[in-house]
Amino acid sequence: MNKPSMKPSKRSGGGTALAAVAGVAAAAVVLSVAELIGAFFTNRATPLVALGSTFIDFTPPWMKDFAIATFGTNDKAALFVGMAVTILLLACVLGIVAYRKWALGVAGVVLMGAVIVASVVTRASVKPVDAIPSLIGTAAGLVVLRLLISRLWRRREWPDQPADVAAKEPDRPATTRRSFFAAAGITAAASAAAATGGRLLSAARSNVAAARESLQLPAPARSARAVPAGVQSKAPGVTPWLTPNEDFYRIDTALSVPEINAQDWELRIHGLVEQEVRLTFQDLLDAPLIESHVSLTCVSNPVGGNLAGNARWLGMPLRDALKLARPTAGADMVLSTSVDGFSASTPLEVLQDDRDAMLAIGMNGEALPLEHGYPVRMVVPGLYGFVSATKWVVDLEVTRFADSKAYWTQRGWSEHGPIKTMARVEVPKSFAKVPAGKVAIGGTAWAQTRGITKVEVQIDGGPWTEAVLSDEASVITWRQWSLDWDATPGPHYIKARATDGRGELQTEKRADPVPDGASGWQSVMVTVE
Repeated sequence: MNKPSMKPSKRSGGGTALAAVAGVAAAAVVLSVAELIGAFFTNRATPLVALGSTFIDFTPPWMKDFAIATFGTNDKAALFVGMAVTILLLACVLGIVAYRKWALGVAGVVLMGAVIVASVVTRASVKPVDAIPSLIGTAAGLVVLRLLISRLWRRREWPDQPADVAAKEPDRPATTRRSFFAAAGITAAASAAAATGGRLLSAARSNVAAARESLQLPAPARSARAVPAGVQSKAPGVTPWLTPNEDFYRIDTALSVPEINAQDWELRIHGLVEQEVRLTFQDLLDAPLIESHVSLTCVSNPVGGNLAGNARWLGMPLRDALKLARPTAGADMVLSTSVDGFSASTPLEVLQDDRDAMLAIGMNGEALPLEHGYPVRMVVPGLYGFVSATKWVVDLEVTRFADSKAYWTQRGWSEHGPIKTMARVEVPKSFAKVPAGKVAIGGTAWAQTRGITKVEVQIDGGPWTEAVLSDEASVITWRQWSLDWDATPGPHYIKARATDGRGELQTEKRADPVPDGASGWQSVMVTVE
């Protein structure tokens, strides 16, 4: 038998490009089949969610900070776009490799499948059986890749096509470009249908959203204090004092929102305690609940940023829950863990004082939205969310800072995250053009647990002018302000700074969010016409 030449024969045209298309079609099958079958497993068992979550876990702080600063609350959408592009390129490469050397192509697909499976089984609250969708999806992708690549081999693009193909189908006519694209198109359409069907089936099988909507929250044993009539800034355009649920910022590590049946939810309190405690959702409903307006702020919020919100929360005081377990001497931290594996380290004393830290079940008069932690999350006034605001919380370990590290402290962020004093200029917006004459300047300031006693505004480096403070609801909520400015034509720079309830002036020193929150005075440039 003559040894086949390793040089390409006369091309029938575009074989390499078509091989790349075959790789993309096969990758689509892997993901869509896994999505369809994953509807019968946990929603964290699908490849995209597992891969994305693993990527987030290994993301260095500077990249995470860059993503939030660049994309804000759309950071997860940006991650999925980036993943889609990466998968597209890898699929093209694997298709070409499989076309030229089938064994290497198989090895590449198997390796990718192994990475996906490893990403799935290492997620929190995921069982080994949840790897089944990825395994079946990988096998289906290999079958489709073989079928499409075989069509290209029959086009006799390369003379060294596998002998088994040539021997079995010696008289079969070469595949045309049109028929290949038809096969690839049918595969893509079927993949899209399977992925859509998987999402619809998953939604149909889940009754969590319906259960949340039907949940009747109990009346609090202690209602929130009455909100003064003058809490809203007089400057038109300033954000509402009470943030609607749909507008409340969302920053977390969950690519797929966990869906937890409230009837199955359980919170374990253990560690350095005299008695381990397990609380059910019914236990929380039966407990004396408190209601309180609390402002939350993300540690990634830049100077002047919008990653802050104010809501009315309902929940069980954390001090009451910890009292049931009776922490022992020497404990100084509570490590809270979400169902998806995120963890936060909160000073024990903060959860035991009178600042209304709670296991929240309600937000602005309704059950927690799924994306904000349903059925239960932590709300702790005065601390950035990365050390306190654990959503979908299922575990509280009473421990010590010296013994345990949380998700972000393992990545170089600080252990203690008290919220820094901040004043934000909201109107006029930066680079806005405003008419000469009387212009309303306004915004929001916060220093949770300390309160805001003064906000000052500076125009073009001139003297500081004290703004008019809106009414204060409490020291654990933000406070709004306004100032009337006689604007003259030309470019102008507006700065704002705040003083907290202890008399401490907001620092002018600029600092990045890493490791314990941004600081500095916001400067806004406007043009007066």
